[in-house]
Amino acid sequence: MTSALLLDPDATAARLPYPALVAETAALLQDTSVQVPERRVQPLPGGGSLFVMPALDSRVAITKLITFTPANAGTGRPAIQGDVVVFDVATGERRLILDGPTVTARRTAAVSALAAQTLAPNRSGPLLIVGAGVQGRAHLEAFAQTLGVARVVIASRSDASAQALAQHARALGLKARVTQDADAALADCPLAVTCTPASGVVLRAAPRADGFLCAVGAFTPRMVELGPELCRHVAAQGTIVVDTGDALHEAGDLLQAGLDVAALPTLGGWLRQPSPARAGPVLFKSCGWAGWDLAAARTALRGL
Repeated sequence: MTSALLLDPDATAARLPYPALVAETAALLQDTSVQVPERRVQPLPGGGSLFVMPALDSRVAITKLITFTPANAGTGRPAIQGDVVVFDVATGERRLILDGPTVTARRTAAVSALAAQTLAPNRSGPLLIVGAGVQGRAHLEAFAQTLGVARVVIASRSDASAQALAQHARALGLKARVTQDADAALADCPLAVTCTPASGVVLRAAPRADGFLCAVGAFTPRMVELGPELCRHVAAQGTIVVDTGDALHEAGDLLQAGLDVAALPTLGGWLRQPSPARAGPVLFKSCGWAGWDLAAARTALRGL
């Protein structure tokens, strides 16, 4: 039996270039062989959670096994830890073991980039990033590499983190500045992403009429990043799209705004049968799905 290839964070990232990952994610949403059972989220003592997330298609089966520990914020320990194990369906062989946090960061940003490519009325930027952690960095890189974003504005509760992300952006050749007022910056940014721990509202202002806002931090009914008035404004004046039907139980921002999440279109449905363009801002709510991890596994398997 061939030994599985164990990839560390750097090696995992190298096998998941954003353009290829975005393309594979779009392809997965057209693949009728994909099956994604409901994920298991087991609460842990101390406020953490254990996630067990399986998915498969006709060739590949994966399970992501990770812990999410919000209390690690600011300690130097990552909030997400674990692995994605990749199996060959035909032989049962374990082919790859990918670094779970790296997969989570990159596939989440790739889904956001795909949503922006599909839904954003104006892709010119600047891009407002609210939250300067792992997801903020991943979204910066993904939007720069797949949408050609050249200017970013960064907001974070930690000025040191915001400055560090701005410096990283400049090292990539982008123009970057830090703001203390994300709501005010939204008026100048047709693209925006919120990627915080979702412990409270970080954005309240209404997006521009040509704005695209992607919210990725909240994935339980009690988590929230966006003010309820903001969500209701977009529902009335523009378009809200969710990543999958699982958002019905997980999209805290939308649920707390009292919106009928079950009636909202999904990204996959939109790609398969595009709806007529509607004027006004667009909100994409991403909650996470093991199918995105399967897309990452399919990308990583190329060339093996």
